[in-house]
Amino acid sequence: MIKLKETERKIKEIIDKLRPFLINDGGNIEFIKYENNIVYIKMMGACANCQMLDLTLRDGIAAAIINEIPEVIDVVNLN
Repeated sequence: MIKLKETERKIKEIIDKLRPFLINDGGNIEFIKYENNIVYIKMMGACANCQMLDLTLRDGIAAAIINEIPEVIDVVNLN
């Protein structure tokens, strides 16, 4: 349980570092949960319907999280 909470804390820190870039483009990101080595997020604002969402999610958000936390295997947008 302690390991899970520490992993969630790290995920939230990474999301907080990425958030200003998303806000700058009219969007935002919300951490939903971390379960079975998968991070669940919700993209909001302009990001929710952006044509570049898949690219942002895969090459930006997922890459940043997986690079810092190797046990994370995927990042899923719950929109």
